[in-house]
Amino acid sequence: MEMVAAARLRRAEQRIAAMRPYAQAIRKMTRQVSEAAGQMPRIELLEVRDRVESAGILLVTGDRGLAGSFNTQIIREGLRLKRELGSDGAKVRFSVVGRRGNSTMTFRGEDVRHSYVGFTDRPSFMNARQISAELISAYIDKEVDQVDLVYNRYVSPLTQYVRRQTLLPVQHAEVFGEGLPEEEKPSDEELAEAHMRAAWLYEPEAQELLPKLFEEYVDLSVYRALLESAASEHGARMTAMRNAAENAQEMIGDLTLEMNRVRQAEITQEILEVVAGAEALA
Repeated sequence: MEMVAAARLRRAEQRIAAMRPYAQAIRKMTRQVSEAAGQMPRIELLEVRDRVESAGILLVTGDRGLAGSFNTQIIREGLRLKRELGSDGAKVRFSVVGRRGNSTMTFRGEDVRHSYVGFTDRPSFMNARQISAELISAYIDKEVDQVDLVYNRYVSPLTQYVRRQTLLPVQHAEVFGEGLPEEEKPSDEELAEAHMRAAWLYEPEAQELLPKLFEEYVDLSVYRALLESAASEHGARMTAMRNAAENAQEMIGDLTLEMNRVRQAEITQEILEVVAGAEALA
């Protein structure tokens, strides 16, 4: 299992690296457009609700176990976030990716509106688009006033940490993403400032194009979380299986030593009995 996880981890790392150039470009464009949103027509994904009465939380877990605390820490953070939002009077509803998270949250009696299973080992962009479409629909229909994403961010096979990210409204969302380096600033500061002040021309019209741009941003954010989670799961499983194998070898060594001691004690006892019997006959 350690070797299988290591092979899948390498592929997951390659997929993350291949996604980053597009992710950087779309996030930069989203940020610049969001900053100019005051002069734009009404866009529902940019609307900030006055009060968060209902919140949606998307938890990204795995379909399988044997990965250490990978799934547990996501569930723990999701419940902590529920208590935090609930203290402000918000009603929380969950969407869960992965069989492990779905079974645990259902067993605990939580409000799980959507569950997505069967693809956590190798998620596709279509999986992310399906998830984000339902989240966007719930936000536009005012079923939720805020959407948060909780997933394991991949750093290395030994290091993954839980990350919370606001998806909706886009005004409160993270538009660059940790781990996605911002494009280097031009050496000419005046040119850079002029670029930031430049007027944007939209083809087709802004009211038609911008909602699609923001939906693409949400799709990308969910897809990135799925890829990060997949890599984190493989890394956690590889580490857990290595630790399990090392612990098993250590236990085998300890038990073998104990077995040899017991056997030696039995042999010594038998020799003493034979010697004692021989002396008694003499």
